[in-house]
This record gives sequence, structure tokens and C-alpha cells, in this order.
Amino acid sequence: MRKKLYKWHSIGALFAMLPLLIISVTGSILVFKVELDTLLMPDKMQVTSINPGERASLDVLMTNVKSKYPNYEIGSWELFDDKSRTDTAYLIKHHTTDWSKLYVNQYTGKLLSTPVGTSDDLTDWLLDLHYKLLLETNGMFLGAIVSLLLLFLGISGVILYRKFWLNFFTLRLGLARRIFFSDLHKMIGISSSPVILILAFTGAYWNISLVIHEVSEHIVEEPFLIKNQLYNKKLSIQTLLDSNQKTIENFEATYLLMPFEPEMDIMFYGTVNSTNPLNSNYSSTISYNKDSGNMLHFEDVRSASSLHVTIDSFRKLHFGHFGGLTSKLIWCVLGLSPLILALTGLYLYLHKNRNRKILHMSRVKNRKTLKSTK
Repeated sequence: MRKKLYKWHSIGALFAMLPLLIISVTGSILVFKVELDTLLMPDKMQVTSINPGERASLDVLMTNVKSKYPNYEIGSWELFDDKSRTDTAYLIKHHTTDWSKLYVNQYTGKLLSTPVGTSDDLTDWLLDLHYKLLLETNGMFLGAIVSLLLLFLGISGVILYRKFWLNFFTLRLGLARRIFFSDLHKMIGISSSPVILILAFTGAYWNISLVIHEVSEHIVEEPFLIKNQLYNKKLSIQTLLDSNQKTIENFEATYLLMPFEPEMDIMFYGTVNSTNPLNSNYSSTISYNKDSGNMLHFEDVRSASSLHVTIDSFRKLHFGHFGGLTSKLIWCVLGLSPLILALTGLYLYLHKNRNRKILHMSRVKNRKTLKSTK
């Protein structure tokens, strides 16, 4: 059974090697996505005023965007009020399913960019490469398979080398290169296995969810092409934002999802005061009727089901955003472990195959020698 598991572990690693290398490198970079965006695009990402004052009305901000770009509808809006990071508006062009993004100074109302594709900026392109390998729905499907393979590799590796803890810090440097690579492969595999299993499981969950959504929304059904505003024009989005506190105590909105399909309503995602460090910035939600503005439903993570809390924790767990800089650095470094595991594993596989060929050729030669002597 151990030999069979080792064989499948090797085969799985060979199949997943190239996409795993891409996913691991891009994932480690994306741990610091916000920091990189701020470094590369400070004029778009940062509020420049020392004392910016209070946020402008969301109605004013949205009107500014709509008046400047009348051929677009606002699909969602990323909200910040830390006097540092700017808002991001996500737009959908009329009669298409094309999404764009632009940066907005939420204190002055100034538009800091023109609409660009959601994969045009460097880190957004890396995110697209990380999740979909730049292959859209096919890439999501492939990403789901690779994530499941990584999960299998992590579990099978722990089973195969479960006794490695006895000599965990032993790297036999003075012996053959194969032995050193074998020790290195086991050491890195075992030490990074908790993070790898978390990354694989959460990644598989998201990719499978995205595949199901894409198939149901864009393949089984004809995609909806927006051509005008789908909510009551007299509705004040700022009033809805202000009323959030009446529904959920200490609710701080971080993301606004607007109706871009007929069956959708208006929904705010946000954060609340919580003792759970894994609660994300989108852990609680409040939805409103797009015509009347009446509150329809809310979900407070502090009283939510265990399933909701668990799935919500995937956001912080996947990118290590739960323990400040320390957890980010750990996730960044250990996220690169598949790169080393792939190289050492490939060397061990090729070395073993070469030895098998040499042994096979030696046996054939011996048989021929025996036949010739008879």
C-alpha cells in the first residue's frame, strides 16, 4: 500500500508540477498585494491629503462616476475610511459582461483613474494567473483540479513521511546528492504541510465554487447584459449605509454590491467587533430591497452558524491575513515550498527512473551473456 501511495504521489506531482509552480509563486507575491499596489500606484491607492476630513456622501461619489462614464453601471464598490487608502469602484459596460475598475478619493470625490480592466494592473494580472491561469472558466476548472491534487499531495506526503519527525533536523550533507535531496524534500514537505493543506483546501473550495457559478450563470443560462440602472433612482445609497448601524451594532461597511442582474438586491458586506481573528472584512452582511430600500436580511458573524464562520475564515487563512506581518511572512515563505518540493521531487523521480533503466539494461545484458555461454 505504501508503494502504491508513493507511486500516486509521484504521478500526481508530475501532472500538477507546472501549474503548481505558477500558483505557488504568484500566491506568495499576492500575500502582499495591497502593499505592492500602494508601492506601484501611490497616486491611485493613497489619499494624499494629510487631513482629508469626512467621507463624501456615497450618493455624490456614485453620481460623479455615473456622470463621467454614462455608458457604465456600478456593479460594486470597495469602501475605506482609514484616511489612507482610496475607494475602488467596479463598473460594468452597457450591453456587455466586461468589468472595469477605477480609483476614487472618497473624501474629495475626485476620480483618480479611468476605467481599466480588472486584470490590467500588475497584481490583478497575477491574481488572474493565480486563480484561473489566464484561461477564464477553463482555468478555474484546471485550478480546482490542481488544488485537489495539491491537497492529495499534502495528505499523502504526511502519510508517507509521518516518521520523519524522528530525524526532522537531519540533513545528510556529506552523503550522495540523492540522499540530501530526499532529506530536504521530506523536511520542507512536512514543515510546510499545515500551510499547504490550508492553501489547497481553501483554493479548491473557491475554484469549485467559481466553476459552479460560471457554469450555471454563463453556460446553462444566457448571460444577462446590463443596459440601465436596475434599482430605484430615488433611493439614497448613503441613507442605506447610515442605517446599517441600526441593524448590526458596530457594523463597518467595507464592500457594496449593487444589483447588476434582475434578481439581485443591494447588499453591504462589512466587519464587526469580534474576538475571532479569522473573521474577514466581509464576514457580516445586510441586504436591502432595490426598489423600496427596505431591509431584507442580515447576517451578523457573531451569531452566525459555524458553517458561515468557517467559510468566511477561508479569506484570511488563504493569504495569511490574520496575524499581521508575521503570518504574512510565514505564508509568503511556506507558500513557495511547492517550488522546492517540485524541483527536489523531480530530481528524485528522474534519479530513480535512471537507476531502474540501468538495472534493466544490466539484467538484459546478463541474460544475453548467459545465453551466449550456453
